[in-house]
Amino acid sequence: MRLTDTDHHSLSASPDFTALAGPSTDHANGHSNGFTTKSATNGTTNGVHPKNGKAIARVSLPGTNLYDNTPVDREEYVRLVIQSLRDVGYIESAATLEAESGYVMEEPEVADFRQFILDGSWAKAEASLMRLGVSEDDGLWDARFLISQQKYLELLEAKKTTLALHVLRHELAPLLMCSESEDLRQRAGWDGAAGTSRRQLLNNIQRYIPSSLMIPQRRISTLLNQAQAHQRQHCLYHNSPSDSSSFSLYTDHHCNKSAFPRITTTILEVHSDEVWNMEWSHDGLQLATASKDKTAIIWRLSYDVEQRTQWKPHLTLKDHPYPVGCLAWSKDDSILLTSAENLVKLWNTKTGICTRTLELHKETVTALAWLPDGSGFISGGLDRNIIHWDVDGNLRDKWGETGIRITDLAITPDFSRLVSVGMQHLPVGVVNEGISGREVQSGDAAALGAAAARASENRMVIYDLTTKQVESSIRLEGELTSVKVSQDSRYALINHAPDEIHLWDLDAGRLSRKYTGQRQGRHVIRSCFGGCDGNFVVSGSEDGNVYVWHRDTGVLLETLSGHGEGSVNSVAWNPANYRMFASCSDDHTIRIWEAPPELMIDESPTLQPLTFVENGNSTSNGKGKTRQRWDADGVEI
Repeated sequence: MRLTDTDHHSLSASPDFTALAGPSTDHANGHSNGFTTKSATNGTTNGVHPKNGKAIARVSLPGTNLYDNTPVDREEYVRLVIQSLRDVGYIESAATLEAESGYVMEEPEVADFRQFILDGSWAKAEASLMRLGVSEDDGLWDARFLISQQKYLELLEAKKTTLALHVLRHELAPLLMCSESEDLRQRAGWDGAAGTSRRQLLNNIQRYIPSSLMIPQRRISTLLNQAQAHQRQHCLYHNSPSDSSSFSLYTDHHCNKSAFPRITTTILEVHSDEVWNMEWSHDGLQLATASKDKTAIIWRLSYDVEQRTQWKPHLTLKDHPYPVGCLAWSKDDSILLTSAENLVKLWNTKTGICTRTLELHKETVTALAWLPDGSGFISGGLDRNIIHWDVDGNLRDKWGETGIRITDLAITPDFSRLVSVGMQHLPVGVVNEGISGREVQSGDAAALGAAAARASENRMVIYDLTTKQVESSIRLEGELTSVKVSQDSRYALINHAPDEIHLWDLDAGRLSRKYTGQRQGRHVIRSCFGGCDGNFVVSGSEDGNVYVWHRDTGVLLETLSGHGEGSVNSVAWNPANYRMFASCSDDHTIRIWEAPPELMIDESPTLQPLTFVENGNSTSNGKGKTRQRWDADGVEI
């Protein structure tokens, strides 16, 4: 709402009024909750006197809403602006707004309480709780408990054992005693009196004090972050970091579809048979592929001076007696795991030497996953075994037989859960008649459906990774061929035949969304999350296409063609370059998908003829940089 001319004339502040720059926080105590000193928060509504000595007249506006067409309360908005001005250092501007509006950010009692906490004046802080409107029903006891807990921890850290024991016995009987300061910090997640613990205490107590009295810390920043998250969620093609210049307060956020990776820029073709699986290294500069031709290839990505991608096969890992089904990179990318039937192999990714072969599984190994801290890895197979190995391939723990024949598993990045999918265990006679491990790996698994039908059910089983106990076991209809977990450890993405992909909320234990459109019935298809926020779902399909959905809405965004006959078996999004992903197919190729160059946005690129090299002799001369063919020794044509 505009001010009237009369209101404008009533303002007596000089236009050259200079605010004092600097933080609005008391750095001596490390506090940053919009509080300065009592001199800066006197709460006066009678005007302030800036440096030129002129008073700021109070402005009276009709109504209580910020605008006529919005339900936003003016007082709430102005108080948040005052807090924000103080947070960024505009102290006198905040005081001027207080005087002009007649609103104060907070009452003196709130400022006193905050200072009592930061100064460690625990008795005064407890006495202030009642004055701030905290009652027994609103959690007065809980708030006092939090204050007493901080007091106890600080006394223990200061080696004042007698006083600490007194607090423990009379105020904190439920809190466990810790004799050493370091042990204390580890158990309580507490960083000491000199750290951020007092500020964290204020944040914890905040929920017991009415927010109209004590405004949550940096509230406008929280609201802006929520608005930004809402815009990201509703931007179907969002694929830019939240801290990038693509976000502005002046306009709504919108990502251009032309920046989405939907063009094949490179075709990698060395494998002589179907390519079943693939995985990027953590630095995004190497791509490992697994094939029915009994090899795994490590492809290396580099960039020329114009930042165009260049590919070459770095290593071909040939020492597999059977087709290669699974791949997994170690945390530092120095080791690549591969599986072939019941064997697991460890490879040095610099030399290509197989350092160890593990043969503990009795049937096909269908899943390999490194622990998030890189200390070891877990393998799972159709023999119903989950086995924990250390980084060198030594046996750490064998979980014992599970209730399902595992077809895939994944470990949540937060180290809390292991999510597995598979078929109900069949009696030995039925297993022998039903399905071979090699069929499961290859994706040419017509017998999978018949075996699963005889099993009567398929399950997702979620384990507590620490205790190895089952958290939940959920029966699902249809064959389950792969599982991926989101980076926030909340969601599991499960390929579900026929023709569906399911998104499960692991925290809530419920199905969040289904994605349809792709084809899956007879083959093993693996999907993945994609994009900078994991907001895309990408999957191959038996119709030879790649499908991309928006994760939160389920909208099908892209159907990407280009692969030849057969299924697209697996997809993998580059973890370091959010505008690149790869797909592999029964047509023996790997396709690299990127956002189209500016010159190609309005026209489809034409890939040049392939060049084939056998035994070092070229049979044709290919041209162009968008499609590359390599021989087994890594020689580019």
